[in-house]
Amino acid sequence: MPHQIFPPQPDDAELLQQLMGQVHAFLPLLERDEIRRFLKALQGSVRDELEQIGEYSRREEALLAAIPQESDYGALFRLHEELNALEMERFLCFYSVPALHENCTSYRDVLAGRALELVQAEMPHPPPLPFALISMGSDGREEQTLITDQDYLIVYGDGDKEEADGYFKEFSTLLVERLSEIGFKKCTGGIMPSNDNWRGSLSQWQRRLLSIVRYECEDYGKNLMDLIVVSDARFVAGDRELAGELVTRIRSVLQDYFLALWGMAKAATEMQLALGFLKRFWTEGSGEHKGEFNLKLLAWAPLVMNVRILAINQGIPATSTVKRIELLEREKSFSGDTARGLIEAYRILTKHRILLQIKVIKGITNNAYFLNPYSLPKDERERMRHALLLIEDLQKIIHTNFSIV
Repeated sequence: MPHQIFPPQPDDAELLQQLMGQVHAFLPLLERDEIRRFLKALQGSVRDELEQIGEYSRREEALLAAIPQESDYGALFRLHEELNALEMERFLCFYSVPALHENCTSYRDVLAGRALELVQAEMPHPPPLPFALISMGSDGREEQTLITDQDYLIVYGDGDKEEADGYFKEFSTLLVERLSEIGFKKCTGGIMPSNDNWRGSLSQWQRRLLSIVRYECEDYGKNLMDLIVVSDARFVAGDRELAGELVTRIRSVLQDYFLALWGMAKAATEMQLALGFLKRFWTEGSGEHKGEFNLKLLAWAPLVMNVRILAINQGIPATSTVKRIELLEREKSFSGDTARGLIEAYRILTKHRILLQIKVIKGITNNAYFLNPYSLPKDERERMRHALLLIEDLQKIIHTNFSIV
């Protein structure tokens, strides 16, 4: 790949050495009293940053500790809102995409697990079979952000089909409502266990997966979308072993049926990017979003999708986009420079997706998708443009590897 965003990044020890080198190179330029003031200011700044990090952690730990003790859905909603607000505050302080992903995913797993426990208690009798809640989409990739919806499926063990199907239909319907009550919006695409297509026993899921990869359903578009969705499956709560069995079968089926993976690859390479004439930004020419482009559809999603294709093809078990890139580098699918470039591309695109979400949350705008690239500082805008060029290069690699005509 010819395009790069940054030179190779140093490891932690090298970075510390470089920073200290800059400090020592600056000291000879100062007088004695200036050296003392500079070092004290540097020490104070580091101490303040560490104290702030510690304060955020303490507040988060207190909120997380309250979740398992709470049985009121309204109170759980308020805890969710407080955690979201804390995470937004922390992001605006440090702008760390990986930290936000990790924190949002972690506390939402705890909230979903608590909802699962409370719904079980509401049911007239215990589950007849072991079961698990599995997430997909951004949650499945451990890439949760400040705005979320439900992307879950339920799998349960094989047994008395009639009793189990009836129980888990009622259970799933109630679970979806309770999750909504605590701040998990319902999925507009219906990817929720209350939908019959996203709930079933292990054997039912096996048949459903085979039906999808064999294109036995008439709706090709739905087949393709279902494949994309399940490929990011991740255990959240319930029976971990059962969830692991389903996730293993999903990955096995995707690898065994190359035609299905080829269809996903073709769709990924055909995803449009916000690049126009002479590799400049393409933006809407008229209408409400004139001068803007859809950051999710024309930048972020193509990157996530194309990385996913290569990861599945190489049998990489990770679902996180960054982790997939790192493992693809380890498998020699990417050079070190390419991997670093793609990781930086992911982070800058996701950073601006999160900033758009914050504007929606604060009432500044009502759209979390459209961005005017020319509203960004010049260097930031150029980093984003290079991110798009890297994604275009990635699409070309997949196009070649999968012999897509």
